[in-house]
Amino acid sequence: MTLATAPARPLRIGPIYLDVPVVLAPMAGITNTAFRRLCREYGAGLYVSEMITSRALVERNETTMRLIRHHESETPRSIQLYGVDPKTIAEAVRIIVAEDHADHIDLNFGCPVPKVTRRGGGAALPWKSKLFADIVDQAVKAAGDVPLTVKMRKGIDRDHLTFLDAGRAAEDAGAAAVALHARTASEFYSGFADWNAIGELKQAVTSIPVLGNGDIWSADDAVRMMAQTDCDGVVVGRGCLGRPWLFGELATAFGGEGKTVDATLGFVANAFRRHAELLVEFFEDEDRGCRDVRKHVSWYFKGYPVGGDIRTGLATASSLAEIDDFLGRLDHTAPYPGADAEGQRGRSGHPKRTALPDKWLESRELASSASEMMRGAEIENSGG
Repeated sequence: MTLATAPARPLRIGPIYLDVPVVLAPMAGITNTAFRRLCREYGAGLYVSEMITSRALVERNETTMRLIRHHESETPRSIQLYGVDPKTIAEAVRIIVAEDHADHIDLNFGCPVPKVTRRGGGAALPWKSKLFADIVDQAVKAAGDVPLTVKMRKGIDRDHLTFLDAGRAAEDAGAAAVALHARTASEFYSGFADWNAIGELKQAVTSIPVLGNGDIWSADDAVRMMAQTDCDGVVVGRGCLGRPWLFGELATAFGGEGKTVDATLGFVANAFRRHAELLVEFFEDEDRGCRDVRKHVSWYFKGYPVGGDIRTGLATASSLAEIDDFLGRLDHTAPYPGADAEGQRGRSGHPKRTALPDKWLESRELASSASEMMRGAEIENSGG
């Protein structure tokens, strides 16, 4: 693995100072405490929780209250909130601040999932410019001294872009930083991220950090993105799936302290085992933890000589002992396979028309009749 390096560029988000300008992107079902802890063991940066639904937090949903907990080793602590109603989001922020659940809060305006956008939430919401500004404004005020940031997409589709207006509105409302996933909602995770849009946002938003997200599969990609766009930091999502040690490579690339690894099959097997162990601890249930790690099997062992029988065994194991048995059958001396283990991982899909409420695109203002409909955009449970 080649590794480009860049001059040290620390990142400040409000009072939070990061030696390395790297943020773990919230990913539903992935960025729980277990995965965040594992990533921290290799590198540095800001590690954000799974998406937390504001309404579920205000109602103190049991699953949600468990998801907002952090391990004592996690600092600074970061929670991402999702919602569509300014008052509900503000109340969720007040709970987080008053009960000391986090040191940083991020607002999600980038979700492209149809069950969210068809109700006007996620990546569809910034189209309603006043509603977007009201949400950020009230959330910032409720957060007080806790820095609040915004993560968004370019817009709904190429004909309905919102990122420049939304970035400036977030800046005006007092957000501590803005992050752009450089795809539209209609692109979902397909094709290539438009890094030029990140550069445009950086030129438009001048008083707070601008972070770039999209197609960072390696530390080299992160260095190139910052050089090309002049953004202040990077947000890493799918690129770290099955590769939590990417954060060590990122730390090293940006002049920080990170672990340099030799990603032999034995090393990867041990990382997978550690992930399973942390999930068991997080869920306080061995069977559930071992079931949850199953989704990670293909990501960890992408490109490695791991037979179908072992992959199937790991994807059906229900105990750490079973996992140990299958991992023990691997050739731990097998070297890093190079290009076969690199590149895209995780979901991609195809471009598709974004599901939207009826007549959503006819106006940038929110019709009064749409307010009740939008409550359906707040999915019942946190985590996506």
